[in-house]
Amino acid sequence: MNAVKNIAVFVGGVVFGSLGFKLLASKEAKKVYVHTAAAAMRARSSVMTDVTKVRESCGDIVAEAKQLNEQKRAEQDEKAQVIEDESEAVQ
Repeated sequence: MNAVKNIAVFVGGVVFGSLGFKLLASKEAKKVYVHTAAAAMRARSSVMTDVTKVRESCGDIVAEAKQLNEQKRAEQDEKAQVIEDESEAVQ
């Protein structure tokens, strides 16, 4: 009985697999594949556009941060110069 059951399961699997291949290779299925691939390509294009915008924004942020740091350094150097001048005047 167990051998008959195993053979039946095997034959059922082969039949199911054959039908699956025919279904996957049908014209309707190919249309679905084409539409899915096209949608994926559009999504990729949209994502890449957004990534480019984010990169440009990050570049702007980095440039402004560098400028701010340069201003802060200049202010600190100016304060240090004033302190040095005052200490020289006191002596």
